[in-house]
Amino acid sequence: MQDCKNLSAALILALAAMTSACASTGSVRPQPFPLPSGSPLPVPPSGAVPGALVPAPPPSPPAVTLIDTALSYRGTPYRNGGSDPKGFDCSGFTQWVFARHGTALPREVEDQFKIGEKITDIDDVKPGDLVFFHTVTRGASHVGILVADDQFVHAPSSNGVVRVESLNSSYWSQRFLGARRVPVAASAPPDSSATRPRPSGAESTAAAAAAGRSGARGSRAGD
Repeated sequence: MQDCKNLSAALILALAAMTSACASTGSVRPQPFPLPSGSPLPVPPSGAVPGALVPAPPPSPPAVTLIDTALSYRGTPYRNGGSDPKGFDCSGFTQWVFARHGTALPREVEDQFKIGEKITDIDDVKPGDLVFFHTVTRGASHVGILVADDQFVHAPSSNGVVRVESLNSSYWSQRFLGARRVPVAASAPPDSSATRPRPSGAESTAAAAAAGRSGARGSRAGD
């Protein structure tokens, strides 16, 4: 009987020694959730605290389109001969916007009217197209950029700021000369500040009314 007790004690001591040895080797690593067979263990970033959650990378910023860029300059004052955000005339505005997307336009309206794909039907014009009008002279004398449906943004001398108006208003539809489609990059450079939303219906309606009043007074609505 005493021999059996001694044997049992020896077995218990041996089992305890084996358990201690396994714990000290660190060969068994607890997992927070089961991994598929053969999957490697995830490697935490350098300096990460074991067991801490790793934050997800920030989402990529949305692409800045030509239309976003054009609308971001609404309210910029009109300046005859201006071609930067301190003040634009009509062709200086379009040249600046397209340049933000890596596309060089000529400086003068009549020269811009000669480049790109020619669009003659007003119903075929698409957002991003250059739209041209005859205002102060025959031929192309004013230019803007279509931004949505029948709405275009431009730098008119009347009322003195870059704004959105309706292509189908009585004033502009009678003076529409044609459009040009010029290929541009998909997004603007990283330093672009174009963040303003598309024009609202109320904004377009108010701008169209202002254009109508300008036309009724015989205003030189273009450059």
